[in-house]
Parts: sequence; structure tokens; C-alpha cells
Amino acid sequence: MSLADELLADLEEAAEEEEETLIGEDDLEMIEEVEEEMQLDMNAESVKSIAKLWDSKQFAEILEKIDVYVKKQPDTSEVMGPVEAAPEYKVIVDANNLTVEIENELNIIHKFIRDKYSKRFPELESLVPNALDYIRTVKELGNSLDKCKNNENLQQILTNATIMVVSVTASTTQGQQLTDDELDRIEEACDMALELNQSKHRIYEYVESRMSFIAPNLSIIVGASTAAKIMGIAGGLTNLSKMPACNVMLLGAQRKTLSGFSSTSVLPHTGYIYHSDIVQSLPSDLHRKAARLVSAKCTLASRVDSFHENPEGKVGYDLKEEIERKFDKWQEPPPVKQVKPLPAPLDGQRKKRGGRRYRKMKERLGLTEIRKQANRMSFGEIEEDAYQEDLGFSLGHLGKSGSGRIRQAQVNEATKARISKTLQRTLQKQSVVYGGKSTIRDRSSGTASSVAFTPLQGLEIVNPQAAEKKVTEANQKYFSSMAEFLKVKNEKSGTMTN
Repeated sequence: MSLADELLADLEEAAEEEEETLIGEDDLEMIEEVEEEMQLDMNAESVKSIAKLWDSKQFAEILEKIDVYVKKQPDTSEVMGPVEAAPEYKVIVDANNLTVEIENELNIIHKFIRDKYSKRFPELESLVPNALDYIRTVKELGNSLDKCKNNENLQQILTNATIMVVSVTASTTQGQQLTDDELDRIEEACDMALELNQSKHRIYEYVESRMSFIAPNLSIIVGASTAAKIMGIAGGLTNLSKMPACNVMLLGAQRKTLSGFSSTSVLPHTGYIYHSDIVQSLPSDLHRKAARLVSAKCTLASRVDSFHENPEGKVGYDLKEEIERKFDKWQEPPPVKQVKPLPAPLDGQRKKRGGRRYRKMKERLGLTEIRKQANRMSFGEIEEDAYQEDLGFSLGHLGKSGSGRIRQAQVNEATKARISKTLQRTLQKQSVVYGGKSTIRDRSSGTASSVAFTPLQGLEIVNPQAAEKKVTEANQKYFSSMAEFLKVKNEKSGTMTN
């Protein structure tokens, strides 16, 4: 035996010793009695051994009291203080609690009939899921399944489609015939279930008729049956009026489910108000929200009823109208989104970037002094075309005499590199003064003559462009801004001079 096995064995022995010390002899006897009762219930031959409400003394007394009070008309003058002081109030509460016990008893009887009748028709349970419909169908069919066809009583219980499915399944079922004793027990259970169901409806009718007398406003909102249930759990109308709405919503919440009996799953934190008709009439996603709203209004209505104010139920009708108005508001479809036009643009002043980089960019792309002079025009004068190609494109006031400015505008060093050589030559050409300028120049040809005054011959017709070309070449060689230093070798001295 390994070390791990030894440790596990020691732990098991210690756990057994602790259980023996915790569970006493009395507890063991109680456990044995419960096990014996469960075995008896499972092997019960008669339905009365498991369903004991029908023969109980409490059930008979409540029904007798209901018969007495049904014959009497409720008198509002009898109740002067709290509602709990009314002699009929306790009967209403007990009758309402009895309906819950009847429902549990019906579930037990349904399970008993289902287990016994599955020997004859096991498929019927899946075809008829409702408990009462199943019980009525079993009582009608009995041991002969041929009654499914053309049975008027069965048509009042099931739909035509269900009857067709049941008849087809009954013809192919593998069930066995029931004995007379088994059939008698099943019929006895069916009769008991149907009588209990009739008693339950009878109690409901009585409670609903009396709730309009005890709590008229509360009954208008959630119905007489639900109002009686929440009053019974709260311990009376006075205690119900003192409870907050969040606690009223949880009244009747099931903390445990009947395993094997219930066909629906129990939702957490849902009470009688959640399962009332006014809440269940809404879509499932609004149930919890509606239960909170109804609980709040029920609290207000119970406070009005506890002081016997407004017995005609006007407050209840107002509160219910408000609830229904909010329900309608919740279920309204969302409004259609309207396509809005774009807003008018705001032509406000935009923020401009500043700083050293922005200033450098403005200097680089800004308007230079040369461009300013070129943009100026003298009215009444014929200007020379700058490139002899584009008519009307001139250099403006650049290099003109009599303009009141220097002959050649100073070039900004920042923009000097962007001036083309052709423009520089044109500016130098216009800055040269040769003899004099005529006021009229022919723009159609570059070889036009003009008249000039000379000291020797007086008037002389010369070609100004030919002279300008010589002067320009000389200036470009020595005095132009584009000229460079020349190195000339002196033959006598043999030195280089600039």
C-alpha cells in the first residue's frame, strides 16, 4: 500500500468519525422515517395515501365558512378600524392560502395518474402536456383507446389536431391493458383532481367578490386574486401598506421548486405581481420593468385602502390608467430619424501659424521689390514687350527713367537665386542710356531706325539696337554684375594682374 493510499484512508476514517459525532440518534431516526414515507409514497396503491388535502378538516371548514359568507352581503359599517378587524377578513386570507395548497395537490395527483396510466398509454404524456387536460383525457379514454374517434366529450377537451395525433398514436401504442383495480384507482384520482379544481375556482370567485370590499383600489390594479395573495403573504393589508415597493414585488417568490412536478422553470426574484395578468400582457423583455412599476402603484393603493378612503376605487382607476399609459409609451416605436441639412459654414477668421519657420516661408514666397516694380504701369505710354512674344507683358517701371526711383531696383538676396539670367540681361539692357530715347518705337520689328543728335553731324539716323549690342557686350565683359575677374599676364614683368 503506497503512502498516498494510506493518507486517503486516514482522511476517510476521520470524515466518518466527524459525521457520526455531528448526527445524533434522533436525527438518524428522523431520516429513517422520511425514507420510509418516501418508499410508501412511491409504492402507494391509492391516491388518498399521498393526496390528503381532500379529506382534511381545514379544507372542509374553509368551504363551509365560504358557503355561509357567500349568502351574506358584505357590510362596510362593520369595519371601523383596520381591515384585519373584519370577521370575514381571516376567511378570505385562509381561502386564498388554500388555493396554493390545492395547486400543489393537483401536481401530486397528476404525477400519480401519469405513473399509473403510462402502463396503458405511455405516449399520452408527451401529446397532452397540460395537467388538467391530461387528467380529463385519461378519465374519458379509460382502458379502451378506441374512444378517440368521434368522441364529443374529447372534442371539448382537446383540439381537433391533437385528437388526430392521439388517435393515430393510440393505434400503434405498445401499452398493456389495465386491470379493474388499477383502472378504479386511476378513475378515483381523476375524480379527486377534478373536484379539487372546481373547489379552487369556487374559492377564486369568492375571494374576488370580497376583495372589492376589503381592498377595492388594490384589486383594480392587479386583480382580486393577486391582491388576496400578496395580502396573505404580507400578513394583512396594514402590513402591506407599510412595506416598500421593492419588497412588495418579491412577495410570493418561490425559493424552491417541486422537482419532478413542475413543468416550468422558476425565475428568481419574481413574485405574484410578476405573474399577474397586467404584467404578463407585455412582451417578455418588459416584464421586470413593468413589475417594478406595478409594485410601486400597488403600495400606494394599499395605503389608500388601509385607511378606508375612496371605497369606490377612483384612486385605483387613476393609478391603473397611469400604468397603462406608461406601458403604451414603452411600446411605441422609436421616432424616424430626420435627415438634417449641413449647417451653414462659419466664415470666421482662421488661425494662422506663426514662428520662425513661417516667417522664413513668407520671405521666400513673398512679393519681391522687383516684382512690385514690374507690376506698376504708367498710363498714356507705350511700353516695350519684354520677350517680343507675349503682347502686353512688360516689365512695368523697372529700368525706366523719370520714374522717380533708381534705374535698377535692388535685388533681395533671398530671392536673387530665383531671377533668371534672361531677365537679368533684359534689366541691364534697359538700364543703359544710349544718346537718347525716342518716344516712338516700332514694335513690329527689332531693326527699326531712330533719329539721334550727335555733336559732329547733328541729326543722324542710327540703329540703336546695334549700338546697344556693342555696349551690352562691353558692359557684360567688364561692368556687368555677371562678370568675373580676369587674369591677364604681363609680358614685361611676367606677373599676373587682375
